[in-house]
Amino acid sequence: MTDKKTHLAVIGGGPGGYAAAFLAADLGLEVTLIDPEINPGGVCLYRGCIPSKALLHAAKVIDETREAKAWGLNFSGLKIQHAKLREWKNEVVARLTGGLGQLVKQRKINYRQATAAFQDNRTLAVKAVDGGQSRLAFEYAIIATGSDTARIPQFELDSDRLLNATDALDLKEIPKKLLVIGGGYIGLELGTVFAALGTKVTVVEMTSGLLPGADRDLVRILQKRLANRMDSILLQTTVKSLKVQKNGIKATLEGPDVDQNARIFDKVLLAVGRRPNSAGLGLANTTIEVDGGGFIKVDAQRRTAEKHIFAIGDVAGEPMLAHKASHEGRVAAEVIAGRQVVYEPAAIPAVVFTDPEIAWVGLTEKEAADRSIAHKVVRFPWAASGRAATLDRDDGLTKLVIDPQSERIIGMGIAGSGAGEMISEGVLAIEMGANVTDVGLTIHPHPTLTETIMEAADLFQGTATHFYQSKRKSR
Repeated sequence: MTDKKTHLAVIGGGPGGYAAAFLAADLGLEVTLIDPEINPGGVCLYRGCIPSKALLHAAKVIDETREAKAWGLNFSGLKIQHAKLREWKNEVVARLTGGLGQLVKQRKINYRQATAAFQDNRTLAVKAVDGGQSRLAFEYAIIATGSDTARIPQFELDSDRLLNATDALDLKEIPKKLLVIGGGYIGLELGTVFAALGTKVTVVEMTSGLLPGADRDLVRILQKRLANRMDSILLQTTVKSLKVQKNGIKATLEGPDVDQNARIFDKVLLAVGRRPNSAGLGLANTTIEVDGGGFIKVDAQRRTAEKHIFAIGDVAGEPMLAHKASHEGRVAAEVIAGRQVVYEPAAIPAVVFTDPEIAWVGLTEKEAADRSIAHKVVRFPWAASGRAATLDRDDGLTKLVIDPQSERIIGMGIAGSGAGEMISEGVLAIEMGANVTDVGLTIHPHPTLTETIMEAADLFQGTATHFYQSKRKSR
């Protein structure tokens, strides 16, 4: 074993890890970044956010070519070359990860293609992917090891017919019939891709609705569209057993809308969430604490119980989102550089990249009601939007959750094409403490979908230009 030293060791090269490493280097710190991939990027870039969004874009284009018949545009003979599609998706990933590799070199960061575990609270045992081993002494460390797909023990089948999200994104083949277990964002995004590619998709969700946590009025818009594209969506339904057969996987289902308990699928996608990667890090050799869910406990500066060791991203708690990890990483880097900062966002946006997209930030309507927080909700339907009409996508909705006393925006939700691009206006409004008048008086370009945000604000005042709502006398 060789012994080396570094000022800052960052374990994990995902969106949190490389953001922390890059900023630390920009602030003049000596940085060693450790990750098993040839370049930084993490699960998000290699096997998650980026490849899935590339395929979702392709799925949307496929849907639009089919819908264009109603506009007088007939694209006959559409041929899907899934091998070429996979190649393009891989090229996107390679281009972005290669770019990160260049940024590592430009910042003179010591990149180690390896894994690491704590020998003690000042030393890492580093194992290179080529088998070489070394010890790395550090003054500070940031744990950014992310998360992995959650598993269900009774469904651990030794079969290539059972897929996790990573397997599904490989796109090795397009199954004729696919069962998606889990109606959260991972299952719905991947289910959307396969449905567009011609697969008969069945989604099974054990709760009473898709996307638990999102407001139902937003989810209904998505579910209505998905119902026309997927073979079936079964709510309050569980999978009792899976059995591999020569002709597929036999799934036994139980639920109120299940008309045939046993069904055969070519593939089954297990999409029931993610779990933090806190095991195997040698945390027992430190005083770092882990909660019951496997998340590393941190304070407002992302410090662990070892004050010189920080944890960020999925391994440090919910929400498990790349953009949350990046901002945590930047806070940790600034603290290590001696700046007095804390991680205290007023709002973290969430986006489901289905078609239509669903996005929300701040308090949802349900959260406000459950927590007995005074609020008023206004909804602006996209049926009143000129831009939505030109896109033939007037099925959307923009809603604001407003504090009735201060009239500040405390939440925003959008269901519709491009909702993920629009939600940042809500994030900024909440972070800046904007009230509904501020939003309504902000001139938005016409015709755009963002106008629905302005008009939702005007609707609160009863003055929306393109939507009339009768005024009720107060009692």
